[in-house]
Amino acid sequence: MAAPSTATHPDQVRVEAWLEALRVQRRLSPATIGNYRHAVAALLELAGERQLDALEAAQIRRFVARLHASGLSGRTLALTLSAWRSLYRWLVRQRGFHVNPVQGVRAPKSPRGLPKALSVEQAQRLLDTESGQDPAGARDAAMFELLYSSGLRLGELVALDVGDGKLDVAQGEVTVTGKGRKTRTVPVGVRARDALRRWLRLRPGLANAGEPALFVGARGARIAQTTVRLRLRTRALRQGIDGSVHPHMLRHSFASHVLQSSQDLRAVQEMLGHASIASTQVYTHLDYLALAKVYDATHPRAKKK
Repeated sequence: MAAPSTATHPDQVRVEAWLEALRVQRRLSPATIGNYRHAVAALLELAGERQLDALEAAQIRRFVARLHASGLSGRTLALTLSAWRSLYRWLVRQRGFHVNPVQGVRAPKSPRGLPKALSVEQAQRLLDTESGQDPAGARDAAMFELLYSSGLRLGELVALDVGDGKLDVAQGEVTVTGKGRKTRTVPVGVRARDALRRWLRLRPGLANAGEPALFVGARGARIAQTTVRLRLRTRALRQGIDGSVHPHMLRHSFASHVLQSSQDLRAVQEMLGHASIASTQVYTHLDYLALAKVYDATHPRAKKK
């Protein structure tokens, strides 16, 4: 939405003073100030001839509803309201306004997007890549197998160390600390265990002496998350899989595929380390979409003649 012209609005001088205060006192970037200007320009246009000190919370809510109806997302509206709230706080402090009508007004929630997961066939094609005797290739295979086998977050993966007992290849278990400092132990599958054993044999040729990290980069120190992302994306492209593949997609794929097989939502919640079952329930939608695709492709009465 293009910023409307607000040069003639009676409060424009106050708005310009506020923007200048943001620039000088808070030292916000020109881009941020531009975003604030755009958001408040929308407020002034909606207000019309009404001055800002005459607006009430009910009118602010109607403005939000109009912007939402025009196509603005919940996230964009939340940022817009944040700018309006900031302006009114300044007006209360600096220009003697008695109330902030934006306080307490919330943006509508946007529909939660479904996480993107690989199909079982795509996951197999991605992970079955031969790595030869290359230590970096063996490391990549171990990382990606472990992400998919155990549903780890990227941060949990790169934080793993050698010899601290948290990864037990023989028993097929790994213990990680996730969000909220919550610790969980999850199974490690046979393919991941084989890949880990192979990487551990080759790791001394790549790791610096005394480096505790399980997975190391080209310089022998703990591998960076950006490197893992790049290596996975490169491998996916080589295998003819869309370039948007990222480590968290392997976690999504793990959850979706386990749920398709077991239908045990609580078990998937525990393995993912979700505090709320609601966070895990999104994968039931992925399960339904996968089943719907199979139905559409195979059921004799699913297709139009």
